[in-house]
Amino acid sequence: MSRRSGRLQARHGKGDAENECPSTVATRKRKSEDVKPAHDSQWDTKRHNYEIQACWSQITTAGGVTPCILIETPQKEISVMPDISKFARYRFQNLFISPSPLPDLSWGSSKDVWLKMLSKESRYVHSSRVLQNHCSLNDDMRSILLDWLIEVSEVYSLHRETFYLAQDFFDRFMLTQKSVSKNMLQVIGVTTLFIASKLEEIYPPKLHEFAYVTDGACSEDDIIEMELIILKALKWELSPVTAITWLNLFLQVSSLKDSPKLLLPQYSQEQFIQIAQLLDLCILHITSLDFQYRILAAAAFYHFTSMEVVTKATGMEWENISECVQWLTPFMRVVQRNPPSKLKTFKKVSEEGRHNIQTHTNYLDMLDDVKVKPETILLEGQSPVSVGGILTPPKSTEKTPL
Repeated sequence: MSRRSGRLQARHGKGDAENECPSTVATRKRKSEDVKPAHDSQWDTKRHNYEIQACWSQITTAGGVTPCILIETPQKEISVMPDISKFARYRFQNLFISPSPLPDLSWGSSKDVWLKMLSKESRYVHSSRVLQNHCSLNDDMRSILLDWLIEVSEVYSLHRETFYLAQDFFDRFMLTQKSVSKNMLQVIGVTTLFIASKLEEIYPPKLHEFAYVTDGACSEDDIIEMELIILKALKWELSPVTAITWLNLFLQVSSLKDSPKLLLPQYSQEQFIQIAQLLDLCILHITSLDFQYRILAAAAFYHFTSMEVVTKATGMEWENISECVQWLTPFMRVVQRNPPSKLKTFKKVSEEGRHNIQTHTNYLDMLDDVKVKPETILLEGQSPVSVGGILTPPKSTEKTPL
C-alpha cells in the first residue's frame, strides 16, 4: 500500500469516527491496544483525548455544547525517582472544610453559598513572600502605601470593602511581577483602588481625582495603562472574599435571632468598627498574608468575643484559629492602648451604613508599637481577652514598662 493511499484511508477513518457510538469506540480501543508502540506515553495521551471527544460528541445538547467540562487527572510518568517538580502545581489545599454556620436561606442553599465562599480562599492566593522578587522594596514600603490608600478611601468616603479589594489586588499583582521599582508603587496602589472603586462603589471617584491625590506622581494616562497591566496579570479574577467581608458575615451570623434575615445588618456598629480597626492595623503588616482572610477575620473576632461565639459564627474550632490568635495578640494590645474608634459622619451616607465607610487613624504609629514577644504565645485554648474585650492582666513578673 502506498503512502498516499494510507493517508487517504486515515482521513476517511477519522471522518467515520465522528459518527461512531461509544461502544464502537471502545471496540476500536481494544483492537488498537494490540498494535500500539510499547511504552509510548504520548500515543496513550492522544488516544485518550480522542476517545473522550468522540464519546461526548454523542451527547451534546441541542445548541452543540457538551453538558460538562472534563478536567484530566495529571498523568504520572513511570520512573525510579519521580520528578516532584512536575506535580508542584497539583497541591491539596484547605483539606479542612468547616461546617456551614449560615442559616437556611430563602434565596439559595446555605451549604452551596458556604462552599462557594470557601473555594475562593484557594482560588485567590496571597503570600507574605509578596516582595521576595523585588530587591528594591521592603515591608515598610507596603505598609506606607496601604496606609495612604486607607487615607484616600476616607477622603472620598469609599467603603471598607473597596480598600480591602485594592489591598488584595495589589498583593496578588506583586506576586506575579519581578523587580518592580519603588517609584512604581504609588501608581500601582492608586490603580488598584481605582479598579476596586469601579467594582464596589455606586458613584466611584473620577479618574482625574485619583490622579490628583498622587500630587503629580502619576497622570491619568499612567493609571489607565497600569489598569490594563494589572487586569491582565490578575487574569481578570476580581472577586475575592476579603477579610472585611468575612468579618461582616461572622458578626451577622452571631447576631441572628429567631427569624434570621442574613442580608439585613443586625449587629452592633460600635463592635464592628472596633474589630475593623484591628483588621486595618494587622493587614498593614506583611505577615498577615500568611493567613487566609477568613482565619484572620475569625481570629480578630475572637479577641472581642469568646470561642463559643466564634464557633457558632464561623464553624471553626480553636485549633483552626489558635496560631492566628496568638499572632494577633500584640496588635490587640496596641489597639487597646489607643483611643477606641468612633463612628464618623459622612455626607450622603446614611446613618445605618456609616460603619461600612473606611476610616483612617494613626496606623503607622500603632504599627511601630507592635512588638511580637515570646511571652505573647498562649497556651492551647487560653483566651487572651475576656468576653468584654479587655486583656487579661499579666503576672507581676511579666509586666514591662510602656
